[in-house]
Amino acid sequence: MKNEYIDLLKQTSRTFAIPILGSPSPLREAIASAYLCMRAIDEIEDDAHLAGEDKIQLLDAIGQILKGKEFNASVRELHTVLSPYADRLPTVTLALPETSMLAVEEIRLIIWQYTSDMAFAMAQWVKRDWRIQNEKDLDQYTFDVAGRVGLLLTRLWKWHDRTVCDDDLAVGFGRALQAVNIVRNQTEDRVRGVDFYPYGWDRKDMIRYARKQIGFADDYMAGLGKGPARNFCIIPLELARATLTAIEIGKEKLSRDAVHHLVP
Repeated sequence: MKNEYIDLLKQTSRTFAIPILGSPSPLREAIASAYLCMRAIDEIEDDAHLAGEDKIQLLDAIGQILKGKEFNASVRELHTVLSPYADRLPTVTLALPETSMLAVEEIRLIIWQYTSDMAFAMAQWVKRDWRIQNEKDLDQYTFDVAGRVGLLLTRLWKWHDRTVCDDDLAVGFGRALQAVNIVRNQTEDRVRGVDFYPYGWDRKDMIRYARKQIGFADDYMAGLGKGPARNFCIIPLELARATLTAIEIGKEKLSRDAVHHLVP
């Protein structure tokens, strides 16, 4: 993998960069592509300065392009869609045409399909202004933006070394990470006018939800033997668990020392 993409991974998330770069090739490039593609569209959904109409247009366009099977044409189309926003979107989003091509061809279409499905789902959440009325809505949202990640990772493990995982637990793994993020980022989200808590829920309710999902994630991990899949999943899951514990005892976030202890 070129240094520019290694640097992009590190700039985007040290938490995920470490286990991604520690994975063997060609799994490393596949996970890197999956992570950077999904982070690219996540940045569009979360952008506080983009109008809702622009978000919907971009996400739907990206979703449609990634349904294509002619790689070079699709890359050109991605450049065309993103170029008008060159001064408004982060580097990880503008790099989508290139990062979507990092994986080898035999797995690339799978990554594209999952990213496409997520982009379409995100566009729908923008249209409904992220209104989450109850736990069923929360389940759907966390599935759309994180459970799909768990399912894609599970496809990558099977492709790489035939590791087989339970899909429901894979969804729980993704949901666990997202639920902790929702708890951690509540104040920041509300400042930008978004509230992912179901009506009537407080922090204790969301922590309960996150703990339930972490239980599923633990079961997912229990099914992974030693190898790349387990090595990748353990750091983000343990960081999420420690972050939730810190919040429960009144801290706003995990201390730097605690992070350094968990992330080598």
